[in-house]
Amino acid sequence: MAVPATRETLKQYSLRALGKPVIEINVDDDQLEDRIDEAVQYFQQYHYDGIRRTYLKYKLTAADKVRLSGLNQESESKTDLKDSSVSTTWYEDKNYLVVPETVLSIINIFPITNKGTLNLFDVRYQMRLNDLYDFSSTSMVNYDVVLRHLDFLDHVLVGEKPMRFNQHDNRLYIDMDWKNDLQIGEYLVIECYRKLDPETYTDIYNDIYLKRYVTALIKRQWGINLSKFNGVTMVGGVTLNGGDILREAQQDIEKLEIEIRTTYEEFPHMIMG
Repeated sequence: MAVPATRETLKQYSLRALGKPVIEINVDDDQLEDRIDEAVQYFQQYHYDGIRRTYLKYKLTAADKVRLSGLNQESESKTDLKDSSVSTTWYEDKNYLVVPETVLSIINIFPITNKGTLNLFDVRYQMRLNDLYDFSSTSMVNYDVVLRHLDFLDHVLVGEKPMRFNQHDNRLYIDMDWKNDLQIGEYLVIECYRKLDPETYTDIYNDIYLKRYVTALIKRQWGINLSKFNGVTMVGGVTLNGGDILREAQQDIEKLEIEIRTTYEEFPHMIMG
């Protein structure tokens, strides 16, 4: 059996599953490409094997500092609302970073605090110096409780940086003081879910669900193409039944879409920030 490893081999696999070359599959090549694109997009959106949890780092540049700090007052997006008595212009802040198009959702950004820079007068430093000199004879319980308490105080007094993201505009809005919270040359680390590129990870083309879904979509396209000839008798007495093919394909697609949402989809709270 040929193992699909490219778009073309996946296309030929699906056509053979529908009866080619014994049966002529009346679907144009552009339609086949569209159905594969549709299937891959659906697979990446809902199948846990179509995405990967990863970390992206972004280095703040001088140009970013000017734009994000609001030092440049020009706005990229504005809306004019006018009536007979008043004219108002609404501006959109530029406190966003442009993320790759493959990012599906952003879970979190690493806290921007000074926890990693301990000094002589830091309570964590003093605890490690005075209370944890010997790990074999000192309990870690008190140390863990104190750190949790300090983290809670930091959360209450400092808080987390609010963020907003939509996969269709590819902008990560971080509502913070860009002028003081992050310096030029420092990194911002983003925890996110990213779509896997099948051209790079070609094993996706051999996924059993994707093969079945592509086949069902092509079958539906075949049925749609033949529906206008439904009931027409061809040479030799063969009757075209495009409507039957379309109904069977639609039933297959509905079953597969229920299967992916109930079996293979990540829980929404796990991929939403």
